[in-house]
Amino acid sequence: MKKWVFKNKLTIAGLFVGGIAGFLYWKFVGCNSGTCTITSNPRNSTLYFAIMGALLFNIFEKQHLKDPGRLD
Repeated sequence: MKKWVFKNKLTIAGLFVGGIAGFLYWKFVGCNSGTCTITSNPRNSTLYFAIMGALLFNIFEKQHLKDPGRLD
């Protein structure tokens, strides 16, 4: 378990940063009319931004290849 967490630390950090950003976006910007699918509900906004943060931070993780000559 520790190995998996250490290997994916940037993705996990992006999950938390995105979740906090999503909650703050809902709190301070949000959607007044309630018709916005993502930002009208704090759970939707937090979850959406958490996933986007994880995907964004995942871009910066290094890929460890077993054989540097092969790309499959």
